Amino acid sequence: MEVLSNVSLRPYNTFGIDVSARWFANVKSDEELRALLTDTSFESSLRLILGGGSNLLFTRPVNGLVVKMDFMGRHIVAEDENHAVIEAGAGENWHELVRWSISQKLGGLENLSLIPGNVGASPMQNIGAYGVEIKDCFHSLDAIELASGDLRTFTAAECAFAYRESVFKRALRDQYAIVRVRYTLSKKPTFNISYGAIEQELEKMGVQELTLDAVSQAVINIRQSKLPDPKVLGNAGSFFKNPVVSESDFERIKAEHPDAPHYPAPGGVKLAAGWLIEQCGWKGKRVGNCGMHQKQALVLVNYGGASGEELHAHALRVQQSVLDKFGVKMEQEVNLV
Repeated sequence: MEVLSNVSLRPYNTFGIDVSARWFANVKSDEELRALLTDTSFESSLRLILGGGSNLLFTRPVNGLVVKMDFMGRHIVAEDENHAVIEAGAGENWHELVRWSISQKLGGLENLSLIPGNVGASPMQNIGAYGVEIKDCFHSLDAIELASGDLRTFTAAECAFAYRESVFKRALRDQYAIVRVRYTLSKKPTFNISYGAIEQELEKMGVQELTLDAVSQAVINIRQSKLPDPKVLGNAGSFFKNPVVSESDFERIKAEHPDAPHYPAPGGVKLAAGWLIEQCGWKGKRVGNCGMHQKQALVLVNYGGASGEELHAHALRVQQSVLDKFGVKMEQEVNLV
């Protein structure tokens, strides 16, 4: 394992922000990670654990050690007549894992096709799309404590999953590095196509019989039709969470905007952040080198050359305008560094 100095992080984040890391290392095993954590050269330095770089925004250089998690491998670790538990290294590409699970005829992840990033971020963010979240099929994960190097296994309850949240974004933020994740998948899947867009796409595809591959391909088609490819246009997917408001706040908004998209949610009503942003006039509007995407207003994009500070400033402008117009505070889904 080699530790490099003054490394550009541009290839390691989907926004394409060109900031440097004082030190940078790729780690591929528990042993390599522990060796790095116990190296006295870095004991007083900031340590940033980096996965696919698809859910963060660098706003400044990293004056510390960036650890790129390249833990690989995927296999079935347990199974019975109805289910199988699969395990994947934190560095595995998420979409490739989804496609592999489908090739094994295991259901549960198909609605999460084409979500950017790596496996390690899936429980941290409790990633979700089209009516499915990681918590629905999560089994357990292994993580190494940065302070001690100790390995700990977390159950679903210990991960404290919530909407795009987990204990690793709150109480245990920056305290653990997730190294392996396990999911319980079904050999006799039930399909979740409750989102109208999926049903419409399946019909457009001429699908007569539902299969894991058909649902996955429908999701891929939908995402590719409205979400920019980070390799072409820098972005981190949805920049904001869909806000949940009280029933009374929703009734107030509905009175002025009867067509406001909304969904039932624990504790209130979930609003579509993209719709809120569009109503404020930001969809497709470019400001300098950044803007909200023309096909999906929820996606903040780097048109080329934008700094992290510039992108963050624009996100704050959008956030404030939604608050001013609707009285709704949107939370950022993307992590700031």
